[in-house]
This record gives sequence, C-alpha cells and structure tokens, in this order.
Amino acid sequence: MITESVAAAKARGHESMFDCEHYFDGYKANPDYALSCVQAAHQGGASWVILCDTNGGSLPDEVYEIVTATKKAYPDVRLGIHCHNDSGVAVANSLAAVKAGARQVQGTLNGLGERCGNADLITLIPALMLKQGYQTNIPKDKLSRLKPLSKMLDERLNRQSDAHAPYVGDAAFAHKGGLHASAAQKDSRTYEHIVPEIVGNERSYLISDQTGRSNILARFKEVGIEIDSKDSRIESLISEVKHKEFSGWAFDSAEASFELLARRRLDGVPDYFEIGRFRVMDERRFNARGELVVESEATASILVNGKTHHEAAVGNGPVNAVDTAIRKALSQVYPLLSDVELIDYKVRILPANDQSSGTGGNDPCAD
Repeated sequence: MITESVAAAKARGHESMFDCEHYFDGYKANPDYALSCVQAAHQGGASWVILCDTNGGSLPDEVYEIVTATKKAYPDVRLGIHCHNDSGVAVANSLAAVKAGARQVQGTLNGLGERCGNADLITLIPALMLKQGYQTNIPKDKLSRLKPLSKMLDERLNRQSDAHAPYVGDAAFAHKGGLHASAAQKDSRTYEHIVPEIVGNERSYLISDQTGRSNILARFKEVGIEIDSKDSRIESLISEVKHKEFSGWAFDSAEASFELLARRRLDGVPDYFEIGRFRVMDERRFNARGELVVESEATASILVNGKTHHEAAVGNGPVNAVDTAIRKALSQVYPLLSDVELIDYKVRILPANDQSSGTGGNDPCAD
C-alpha cells in the first residue's frame, strides 16, 4: 500500500514525501517491519522519508541510534525528522537526528502544535547553522529576522511572547546580577553563547534587587544619563532600588520606572502635574437591552501650573475610567497627550500579609 500510494502521487507530477508516523515507537516494537516501511516508500519513488516521533516520547539517544540504524540500512534514502515536544526534547531530538543523517527538519514557528507542541524552528535554525555549521536553505544574513518573525507570529495570535525563549526571548541576553553585568561588559562571551544581534536580539541590563554598580552604569548609558562612575549617589540609588524591589516593585519588567526614579534622584524631573485625588465607582446594572453590565465611573482632580482641573469619565473598567478622567484634565494643558493610548497594563497578586505596601501607592516615585 505504501509503495503504490507513493508511486501514484509521483505519477501525477507531485514530489512525494512519506511521513512514517509513530516510527520510533514502531521501530522499538518491531525494527524489521519499521525498516520495511522505509524501503517500501523508497521503492515507490518517495523523495523524502520523514521519521516521526508522533507522541513525543523518545529521547535524543534513542533518536540518534534509530536514525543511524535506518540510514545504515538504506543509505540512499533521504531522511527527514519530525518531532513532538511531549518530553521537552523536540529540538534536541531533531539535532540528534540531523547528526545521525537526517537532512530535512520539520517543525513550527515558536514550537506551536497540538499537546506540548512541535520542534521549534526558531531555536532549531540558529542551532543548526551557528552551533553545528550546517548550511540550510535560509541565508545566514537572514538570521537577524528570527526575533521579529517570532514576535510577529505571537502578535498575530494575540498571545504573550515567551521572554525566556532561546535566542529570541527578551531575557535571552538580559543580565540581572551585578557580577553578571560586570563580566558581560568586560567580555560578553562569559554569559552570552552568541552575539545577540545575529538573531535580531539585543543585550540588556536589568535593574532588580540583585543590581550592582555595573547594572546601574550600563542602564545609565542606555538611557543617556551621564554621571561619574564614582558618584556617591549611585550607591544610594542601588540601595533604594533593592528596598523597593523587596517591597514589591519590579524594575526589571518596567524599565521606564527605573529611568524616572534615577532622573528624579540625580537630575531632578519637573513636576508637570500633581494628582490631587480620584475616585472610582463600579455600577452593576441592566442596560436598555436587558443585559447585565458593569460600568466604571471615575472622577479626578489634577493640579497643573497652580490650577485645579476636575474631570469625570466613564470607562471599560476602573483603570480605563481613571485613565480617561486624568487624560481629559491633562489634555487641556498638554494637547499631545490626546494621541497617547493606554494599550496594556498588568495586575499582580499582592501579598496577603502586608496590606500597607503592595502597590506603593503613597510613594512619590510611583508612576
């Protein structure tokens, strides 16, 4: 049946590829029969015979041994590999198969797929080209498009990108500990296995409770703050950052907050406005169509240039309502704010045993 099916497809002018589903489990159970399926596809004229780890249960050493045995039995057959990630080693299995002789690699962008996903091509492509020196049908100068491609897919699917994804994640070349940051500035190879720009990524220095002088100075350079590296204010800023991180702040995921904090402590930032007070009310009611809805209404008092502006607004939730009310007041003095949009915000679970700090709402540096 395999031979006839493959031959029929080829006779109609198609390039025929045969996927040996469950090949590795089949080989473990009955190697002679599994090999006979490969032979049958080859006899029918298959251009490629793809060996599939369909349930994702095989490990790299098994994949390497079985692909090696298959290649030895039929050296003229062009083999491919198709791995699922149910054991968390789809990329490793694919690399093992290539090392054993497979020359077509199947996978998906960002590893998308049923159950635990498929082999991630975004990881496989640079691993094959940069680590193992293989030439693929992708030019090396196009590797810098890997991160934009990965991000574009996540945006199309409206899902959060994995910050810790190999090669292309935002955290892949981010340095948090003070010692790490210092070493990376002296010789990036100490904590970076490739040059990040090759795959479209970039190096970054995070500010956190593990921050040291090197992190601070690196971030200053990135945001354009000029300061003497021996300035005593740096130590006090490091202490303040660590204290705030302990109290619940997260500067590594809100870099603009650190820049504001630093500029206020070092250079001073003008007080463009002051939020006097605001109030939000949520109303649960039936609308004109008889549908049960929740509507948020906010009022806010903003002090700008000595003049108080009092505004009210209705929004889709309390955050949107407050944002709209404050924006109505500020736009009267700063018209450009009308073009600024709130597109995302994050809500964190606050510690139940500490009701006094949490969001740091009374801190003058909160932004």
